[in-house]
Amino acid sequence: MVYDPEGIYRLSAWTDLIPESEIRRLLRFTVKYYFAGGKPGILPLETFINILEELAAEQREDLKKGNFFNVLGQYNYEKTAGYDPLRLVLAKRLKYKDGIPLPNDENEMKEKVIITTGSQQSLFILGDIFIDPGDIVIAPMPTYLGFLGPMMRFDARIILIPIDDKGMVPEYVEKAIEISQKKFNKKPDFIYVIPDSDNPSGTTMPINRRKKLLEIAQREKVLIVEDAAYREIQFRERDPPIKSMDKENKWVCYLRTTSKEAAVFRVGYAVLPDAIVPDFLKSKGYIDLATAAIGQAILKIYYERYIDKVLPETVRGYEKRCCTMRDSIDRYFPEGYRTDPTGGFFIWWESKKDVDLKAFLEKVAIPNDVSYVPGAAFYPLPRFGFVYDPDTNDIIKLSSIKKNTMRLSFSYLPEDMIEEGIKKLGKLLSEKL
Repeated sequence: MVYDPEGIYRLSAWTDLIPESEIRRLLRFTVKYYFAGGKPGILPLETFINILEELAAEQREDLKKGNFFNVLGQYNYEKTAGYDPLRLVLAKRLKYKDGIPLPNDENEMKEKVIITTGSQQSLFILGDIFIDPGDIVIAPMPTYLGFLGPMMRFDARIILIPIDDKGMVPEYVEKAIEISQKKFNKKPDFIYVIPDSDNPSGTTMPINRRKKLLEIAQREKVLIVEDAAYREIQFRERDPPIKSMDKENKWVCYLRTTSKEAAVFRVGYAVLPDAIVPDFLKSKGYIDLATAAIGQAILKIYYERYIDKVLPETVRGYEKRCCTMRDSIDRYFPEGYRTDPTGGFFIWWESKKDVDLKAFLEKVAIPNDVSYVPGAAFYPLPRFGFVYDPDTNDIIKLSSIKKNTMRLSFSYLPEDMIEEGIKKLGKLLSEKL
């Protein structure tokens, strides 16, 4: 039990243990050159205006025809599992575009898709239904801070796996599972991975690693949580999702979000092993009862009639922004290493010098109208963190975090502002470091 800053209220212990999200903290700063959070900057605004007009026209027509309850339902509570018309549209896309193994019968097909209030809610719910204090999860190093937060909240031990330019190394995952059983007398509850344009590293996992990871999960009976937030934002031909190979629907929790594919309506969707669904929905029901219906009604029209018309142009726009940031880093930054993403929203940069880029952000970058996310935000607190060390073939306590790294988002600003901002940041880095 802890107290609030004024010592009046007794709060839960986690509120003192876990700091607020670095992204949420950085959103409070208004800067000209915003390279921090992954805010979509290319949205089909005209399309959504048209959709709103179409939806309003359909609702007026329904009211004229006396279909009052059709319209009322779109402004009312929805089923915890989601709005059936949207679930069916999404299920068809997942089945026929991404090869997700879903039933042929449409009624059965839609029941396999669960609507959530953002994919972030799915991560929290999975922590809620799986993790007891001291349980274990596996994640890449570095890893998405939106995953770390809930896992720390539920007091998990987080084993980080070293990555290379192709993402998480499956052989290291295999070793970590084996050592975890010996060292902690526990098998991990799940393996977290973003195969397509990882957040924060920007790396994409090739097909052979996806297959190997699933083989490990099946053999060891450990779930994979496949976060496919950037699945649709890919600049090259895409490898199949890991979930498409999970033919029995037993080993992969597949998470998607409409925030990158459409706009930030805070609507996510998931395909989960059948045995998980009742407890997943039970937890969701306690958290929010149901995701707002009107946003789902809008998205049903978007996914049914518009996405394939407007999304390719959106992706081309992000690719141009990515190329501009990549080339600008090479031109203006001091010596260091960057990733070369083939999609998504982010580039990861590491300075050759051993410097504290969080301190630099606060003391230099933000006062000069530039923001990014320091790389240290993408590691768990030492209390929760462990690392698989391939040199010693052991799991060791996370004792230190690289401070000379940053995640840069190219999604929000147009190309000219990206080049201006990166040039400015590069000059500040060269001068101050």
